[in-house]
Order: sequence, then C-alpha cells, then structure tokens
Amino acid sequence: MITWIQGKIIEKKQWCEALFSLTIKTNEPLKFKAGQFILIGLNDGDTITYRPYSLINVPEDTLVEVHFNTVKDGTLSPRLADLKPGDAIQVSNRPSGLLTLDETPNAANLWLFATGTGIGPFISILKTAEPWQRFEKVVLCYAVKTLEGMAYSADFKALVKRYPKQFHFVPFVTREHVADTFNSRITHHIDNGKLEDYVGVNLSPESSHVMLCGNANMINDMTTLLEHKGLRRHSRHEPGHIAIEKYY
Repeated sequence: MITWIQGKIIEKKQWCEALFSLTIKTNEPLKFKAGQFILIGLNDGDTITYRPYSLINVPEDTLVEVHFNTVKDGTLSPRLADLKPGDAIQVSNRPSGLLTLDETPNAANLWLFATGTGIGPFISILKTAEPWQRFEKVVLCYAVKTLEGMAYSADFKALVKRYPKQFHFVPFVTREHVADTFNSRITHHIDNGKLEDYVGVNLSPESSHVMLCGNANMINDMTTLLEHKGLRRHSRHEPGHIAIEKYY
C-alpha cells in the first residue's frame, strides 16, 4: 500500500514546450538514495493519479525535485505541467530503484547513458561525492532530439571544469545538427568504436560498469551491443556490468 506525503510546489521550470522540472517541499523529510525514484500524484476525488519520477536532488536536500516531459493525452503529466507555486501535490514516502551506487560493483570506470528525462537519476548521482571518490573515469552520454531538450547541461559542463581529468560529458542531439555534439544515436558510436576513441576510455567488462536509463529502444539496443562486447546484466544475485532503469 502506498503511503503519501503532502507536498507543495515551490518552483516550476519549463525547459522547452514539453519539458519541465518541479521543486517540491514535503511535510515530512524524504529519505532516499541518489538514483532512486518516487511516485508523484495528484488527487482525483477519493483516488490519486500517479506515476514514477526520478529524484534530481541529493538526499541531503530539504526540497524534492523531479524532471518530466508532458505526454499528449496523458492522465498526469499535462496536469503536472499546469501546476504553479503553492499548489498541492502528493509524494510517496517509499523511494524505489536499484540504479544506485551502493548496488554497483567495483570498477575502474563508470559509464552513464541516458535519453531524454532518463537523465534524472544521473543528475542526483553526479551531485554526490561517491562517484568522484570511487571511479577513475566517469563518462556521461546524454541523448536528446533537439538541443533545447538537453536540460541541466550547464550542470554537466560545470562538472567538466571541476573534474577535467575524470569526467567526460558527451552530448548527443539526434534530430538537428549542433556544434560540439554527436548528431546521431548513442548506439551508432558504440557500434563503430568512435565513442571510446573520443573519450579515450575503454568500454570493456574488465574495467567498466554501465548504467542505462531512458526509452526502451535505447536500453534494448545498448544492452545487445554491450553484451557483444562481453558485458552482462547486473543483479543482486548475479553481479555483472549493466544496470538498467526503463522509463517507457
């Protein structure tokens, strides 16, 4: 049974026509691990309509932040996009998800691959100290359709300046040509080896742990490519190299 915490919208940010972030103050502290998701809901009379959303903020923050895109004819996301500061919202008090660093085996390098709003858990993870203490290299590959949809890119560019020898931020824009980005799908540059050449880091089972978050096609295609390179799915019962969170 879901237990709900009352929340209030503190801030809404619109990145582009269909892309938003909400900052929420909850009546009770929310305990979670960086990389986890929660349920966000709105009252519908005697029921609550809800969906899962990853937490963007770090566990120490007093405010909760989620990132989402609106789905045409969706039952919840268009309503979330219409919220304004002061409006009420419901937040579940039991975060979930295994896309966390305490579930990650030791490896030299951490690879993060995200499409669209699947960037959410990685924002939270990269804001913590742990990845910079544990891994020699951290590579973030972030794919969007158009440049205006690349939310939080300024945060990643700031991390490049802070960790210039450790962090690689690789943006992909698939539906327009943009300078200083790869204008194709991530899988294309995994398949031809150009991504590894570009960052100077080997993507191999001997040195890598991979996290995938985003649309199902990317995750399925990436998993197939990584398995051909000798990496395998990770679970608590059978340690491997590939951790997955599907959004749609």
